[in-house]
Amino acid sequence: GAARAAASSGLPAPAVEGIRFALDPGTGRNTVPARSAILGAALATIVVVATVTFGASLDNLVSHPALYGWNWTYALSRGYPDYIPQQRAAALLDHDPGVAAWTGVYFGTLKIDGQTVPVIGASPHAPVGPPVLSGHSLDAPGQIVLGAATLAQLHKHLGDTVEAQTRAAKPARLRIVGTATLPSLGIDGTLHTEMGTGALLSYQLIPGDAGNPSRNPSAGPNNILVRLRPGANPTAVRRTLRQLVPGNGSVSSVQRPAEIVNYRSMGTAPALLGAALAAGAVTALGLTLIASVRRRRRDLALLKTLGFTRRQLAAAVAWQSSITVAAGTIIGVPLGIALGRFLWDQFAQQINVVPQPTVPAMPVILITFGALALANIVAALPGRLAARTPTALLLRAE
Repeated sequence: GAARAAASSGLPAPAVEGIRFALDPGTGRNTVPARSAILGAALATIVVVATVTFGASLDNLVSHPALYGWNWTYALSRGYPDYIPQQRAAALLDHDPGVAAWTGVYFGTLKIDGQTVPVIGASPHAPVGPPVLSGHSLDAPGQIVLGAATLAQLHKHLGDTVEAQTRAAKPARLRIVGTATLPSLGIDGTLHTEMGTGALLSYQLIPGDAGNPSRNPSAGPNNILVRLRPGANPTAVRRTLRQLVPGNGSVSSVQRPAEIVNYRSMGTAPALLGAALAAGAVTALGLTLIASVRRRRRDLALLKTLGFTRRQLAAAVAWQSSITVAAGTIIGVPLGIALGRFLWDQFAQQINVVPQPTVPAMPVILITFGALALANIVAALPGRLAARTPTALLLRAE
C-alpha cells in the first residue's frame, strides 16, 4: 500500500522500491525482518530520547535551587546564639526596592509522635518558604508541613494529626496539611532539615532556647530568608543585607545538599550513556540492512535486469534505511519523551525534590535529524553490496 502510494505520488523508482523494502516483509525465502527493523529503531530512539530527557531534567534540578528547597535568594545569619532583630530587619527590608519578599525563621528539634525531628519555625502565611510538594503550606498555628521521608517514617498521611512536644506542658496536636522539599538549613553542629527530612511549623511552638530565648521585642529569628525582585541589583541589596548581620554574620546565596553536589559531579554521564546507546542502535541497523540486502538479492537482481543502475540500487537501500529510521523515530520520539518524564518523576519522588521534568527541544530535534543522516551513512555498505548483486542469480532461479 505504501509503495503504491509512493509510486502514484510521482517519487522516483529507487524511492518507491526503498519504501517497499522497508515496509514489505516479503514472503517465503525472501522474507525480511522489516517490522523488526522498525521496532528496533523505535526502541533505540525511545531509550536515547528518554536518556536525554532524564539528563536534561537532572541538569535543570541542579541549576535551580528552588527545586530542592532553596526557594529564596539569600539566607541571613548572625550565627548561633545571636539573633537578627525583627524590627530592624523590617525597617530595612520593607523599604528596599530590590527585595520582593522576606521572612524570619527559627530552628530547633522537637519530639513529634515520639521521634526527634529537626524543625523550621515560621509565621503562618509566610511570604517566603520551602516549595510545597503536596497539600499547602502553613495557614494556621495548629498545622504542620512535613518532609516526605519524615511523613513516611511517622506512618502518616495528609490530614492526619501528630503530637509535638513543645515548651508547653501539654503536647500540641497538629494537623498535617502538606509536604515540602526542605532546605539544608539550620544551626551548625545540630540536627537540621534536609530535602525530605524535617518539618515546618509555627515558630511559636519551638522551645525558647532555640526560637526566642529572651522573649522580648528586640529578639528575632535565627535566619532571615530574602527573595529579590527580578532585575534587582544583587550588589546593592547585599550591602543592605550586610547591615543586618555585621561582623561574623553571613549572607548565604545557596547551600546545596550533599545529594545535589553528587548529582552535579555526574556531569555528562547521561549524555555519554545516550551516545553509547545510539552507537549500539546504529550498529544494529547496519547489521539489519546487510541481512535485508542478502535476503533481497533476488529482488535486487530483478531490478538490475529491468534497468536499475548501481547508483539506483544503492539509492533504494538508502531509502529503505531512511524509511525504517523515520518510522522508528516517529514512534520513538514521543514515547521516549513520555518515558523520560515518567522516570524523572519517579526519581524526583525518591529524592524528595520538586518533580519538574525538562524536555530538551534542540537535542531531540538533533537526534531526529541525526538519526536520518546516520541512516544514510550506515546504508553505504549495504548499498554497495546491493549494487554488486549479479543478475545471474535471477537467471538461474528462472
